[in-house]
Amino acid sequence: MAAGEAQEPVAEAEPGAEEEQEQPRSFRDLGVTDVLCEACDQLGWKIPTKIQVEAIPVALQGEDIIGLAETGSGKTGAFALPILQALLETPQRLFALVLTPTRELAFQISEQFEALGSSIGVHSAVIVGGIDTMSQSLALAKKPHIIIATPGRLIDHLENTKGFNLRALKYLVMDEADRILNMDFETEVDKLLKVIPRDRKTFLFSATMTKKVQKLQRAALKNPVKCAVSSKYQTVEKLQQYYIFIPSRFKDSYLVYILNELAGNSFMIFCSTCNNTQRTALLLRNLGFTAIPLHGQMSQNKRLGSLNKFKAKARSILLATDVASRGLDIPHVDVVINFDIPTHSKDYIHRVGRTARAGRSGKSITFVTQYDVELFQRIEHLIGKKLPAFPTQEEEVMMLTERVAEAQRFARMELREQGEKKRSRDGDDDDTEEAIGIRNRVAGGKKKKRKA
Repeated sequence: MAAGEAQEPVAEAEPGAEEEQEQPRSFRDLGVTDVLCEACDQLGWKIPTKIQVEAIPVALQGEDIIGLAETGSGKTGAFALPILQALLETPQRLFALVLTPTRELAFQISEQFEALGSSIGVHSAVIVGGIDTMSQSLALAKKPHIIIATPGRLIDHLENTKGFNLRALKYLVMDEADRILNMDFETEVDKLLKVIPRDRKTFLFSATMTKKVQKLQRAALKNPVKCAVSSKYQTVEKLQQYYIFIPSRFKDSYLVYILNELAGNSFMIFCSTCNNTQRTALLLRNLGFTAIPLHGQMSQNKRLGSLNKFKAKARSILLATDVASRGLDIPHVDVVINFDIPTHSKDYIHRVGRTARAGRSGKSITFVTQYDVELFQRIEHLIGKKLPAFPTQEEEVMMLTERVAEAQRFARMELREQGEKKRSRDGDDDDTEEAIGIRNRVAGGKKKKRKA
């Protein structure tokens, strides 16, 4: 890390202010200017969230910030509003840079900046991997106000795109900093800190305060104010959490049973690998469910396509790897299913944080097989509560096994076919949306029992 940039200890937000901040306040009370308050209103943001109440006034005073907040707490608004307000006061191109760990999160943050800044003509550019470098170079040549980027691709442009630099930068935001560092982007972050102005404002947001994040904080921030709204790991109060203990060979049947039992809800199902995500999506589609995958082996366009179909409620089941478990704001997820238990307990918090967002209620169900008991106990220990079992009817599950076995066979054949197509074309043909012919031969799998 670039040494000697910040030496002071972290200043805490005043303890006395907390009681009075408990009261719901308006964005105007926090010092947000009228034009941005109207933009918040149009987005349906009526009352600031806790992290916004803590962070916005401090940011508007020009302080550096460390924001510790659980997922789904409104962090984007907490840094976007102060940046846009500062931009209004001193308009300038290449004004702010937001670093994020994943491509999807970058697009989502960009959408929020564009929505909040639409009336004041703010332009942003998303610079992430998986997208043509030339079109990104053209976007950077237009000098947008805000750049939202993943570290690897940004460094690539800084080193190879003629005429592009960040020497005028006024704001740096590191969102999900713990995850940026966990994904081994430390070298890129180091390089970046060397080429951007020291005289800047820095906001560092993280769900957890790891040793790496503390080291980054010392190198990148000056006398930061700590805005913490959640000091221990916790899940949202309105989230009903359950587990199901099942033999691993019946996992697919139990999944189909639960989707039938809770029909009419929207589901996000987490799998541990890209292959299992794809396989389970094919299996469910063969049984007539509107399921769609989202994983790292899909092209960026397909990933955004899946996400948009799910957001638009054109599909009710999104199957994802952990690439989608953090930061994505998909407002209408009713049920999160941990089909494969997460190996890191903290990932559990982020996965189930996809539901019960912004005050709504939601359910999460974690599948625990005979091989997962220890991992499950670690999760219970981390969140500090014992989870109840989700009620299931074993006889009804067993009645599904024959049809599920047939769908499994077809899913395996389709996966093989997709693999062959991919090798022959060397293309990216991995969306289960495309009917591959085999599906037409599935007998009786199209109609599923719907239960209220």
